[in-house]
Amino acid sequence: KSSKREWKPLEDHSCTDVPWLLLFILFCIGMGFICGFSIATGAAARLLSGYDSYGNICGQKNVKVEGIVNSGLDLTHKKYVFFLDPCNIDLVHQKIKSIALCVSACPRTELKTLADVQKFAEINGSTLCSYELQPSEYTTDPRAAKLCPKYPVPESAPIPFFHRCAPVNISCYAKFAEALITFVSDSSVLHRLISGVMTSKEIIMGLCLLSLVLSMILMVIIRYISRVLVWILTILVILGSLGGTGVLWWLYAKKRLSAGALETQIAKDNLQALLIYAIAATVFTVILFLIMLIMRKRVALTIALFHVAGKVFIHLPLLVFQPFWTFFVLILFWTYWIAVLLFLGTTGSPVPNEEGFVEFQMAGPLKYMWWYHVVGLIWISEFILACQQMTVAGAVVTYYFTREKRNLPFTPILASVNRLVCYHLGTVAKGSFIITLVKIPRMILTYIHTQLKGKENACARCMLKACICCLWCLEKCLTYLNQNAYTATAINSTNFCTSAKDAFVILVENALRVAAINTVGDFMLFLGKVLIVCSTGLAGIMLLNYQRDYTIWVLPLIIVCLFAFLVAHCFLSIYEMVVDVLFLCFAIDTKYNDGSPGREFYMDKVLMEFVENSRKSMKEAGRGGGAEGRELKPM
Repeated sequence: KSSKREWKPLEDHSCTDVPWLLLFILFCIGMGFICGFSIATGAAARLLSGYDSYGNICGQKNVKVEGIVNSGLDLTHKKYVFFLDPCNIDLVHQKIKSIALCVSACPRTELKTLADVQKFAEINGSTLCSYELQPSEYTTDPRAAKLCPKYPVPESAPIPFFHRCAPVNISCYAKFAEALITFVSDSSVLHRLISGVMTSKEIIMGLCLLSLVLSMILMVIIRYISRVLVWILTILVILGSLGGTGVLWWLYAKKRLSAGALETQIAKDNLQALLIYAIAATVFTVILFLIMLIMRKRVALTIALFHVAGKVFIHLPLLVFQPFWTFFVLILFWTYWIAVLLFLGTTGSPVPNEEGFVEFQMAGPLKYMWWYHVVGLIWISEFILACQQMTVAGAVVTYYFTREKRNLPFTPILASVNRLVCYHLGTVAKGSFIITLVKIPRMILTYIHTQLKGKENACARCMLKACICCLWCLEKCLTYLNQNAYTATAINSTNFCTSAKDAFVILVENALRVAAINTVGDFMLFLGKVLIVCSTGLAGIMLLNYQRDYTIWVLPLIIVCLFAFLVAHCFLSIYEMVVDVLFLCFAIDTKYNDGSPGREFYMDKVLMEFVENSRKSMKEAGRGGGAEGRELKPM
């Protein structure tokens, strides 16, 4: 029934999926509760001000912890955390294995002996040994070897905002760096790589800016080169398949003619393998030609949609900046999420450990709060991305279904954001929750697979990988369906399930066109990404080649190319989104309109030419004699 329901683009707006919006708001309130709980229990103070191994927060008066001798001290004048052995890092548990103390000042010079430590305490009033030792006892008390810092004490400086004394010389963390950069066996290589990045930082920033500009330019001009790209792709595929098949048959014929009576079994096996390969290549080439023959007219639709998408970006220039806003909001949320995660790492009640020091642990159901926090990371991130999809869909729908383009709103993007906030946040919350339901099991299975690597048998490993792959495919399919559901919601202001059904029916009725757009179109956009990366990389090679201040510039070039690909992907994914929205609008337009008075098309002139060409081909084929006729039956 939904496929026969009349579509009324932009005629009325109503709130959709309100219960899901309320559920999402309640979930966000829960996220806020976790943040408030961690701050109220002192986690924020412990994280920012730091705390010692006895549970005392530096820079304030503290409460006594039962069973801990040095707890409950007044450390108002000792505002910095100092580690007796700051270079002893436990990579497994991701913490420093050292006694932590609160001190009034960090050692700004290297202290080579206990006498230097004692002199530093007398001059600066900062005691670097444990609280039970007085500065006068540093050189005489036998406990000083255990309760004083490991010497030489490296020069250190406080970390801004976090009040921790960190060694100035990063060589202290050589073990940590070695674990992170396992492919570097020579420290001199690492030094040259880092120096190369630091010396060429201006060039790197300039090349990153170049990739940004190239991505924007490509989004505007791709509509002019889309036809050329499609034909180049078609010719390359034809030549590649024919050439590969011909070479295989030529090799088989050559081997067959040169074969003698005394040929070995290996030679016979190779000849048979060549025959199998040649036959398989022939079958593949024939199938490929048939597919290209069937889809040749649908490729024309892809070219037309790319042309119209270019016009959309000219009329809606703010679409170009959509990735910036989304990325900015995601960075803000991720920063908040990481800060709360750090709070959770230091929240809880003080508990003595086996060594007689204090650890903060949560008891009862509260210790599972980080699971809620992880689900919040996935759902809210997907919600932000879905808001971008709905915003783009609403703006493109407004452009497509406005007959007179001069009557477009002053800023269709802002108008789309206004409709999203007023009417469709519930739909976005529901769609993003569905993606979250698929993402979480896949992440859990991936984690299990990582933890069991090398321990599970081959069958279990295969089943795990198969489940992960199936969930990944399901996630991609649902993401695509969600995007089209958002478009249907933007057109007809229906709830998520109704929009998803309507969009699914339209996509099934135009399955071959969808296949053409998602193959040819995606490959064209991939070529665009390759073009931007290659152009930026070439410019990087030319600029870095003239830089003689360092020896290795491989790492700067890799950084530039990765950034160029990331930027190109962000911008061209918006282009892909616009093409998908235009296609759904076009399919709905051709389904419910035929160009007659009262049922005029909304489509652009370029798409109108495609429709006229399709009508001519239908007449020549006897109107409805094939798949093309079935797809254009309403016209």
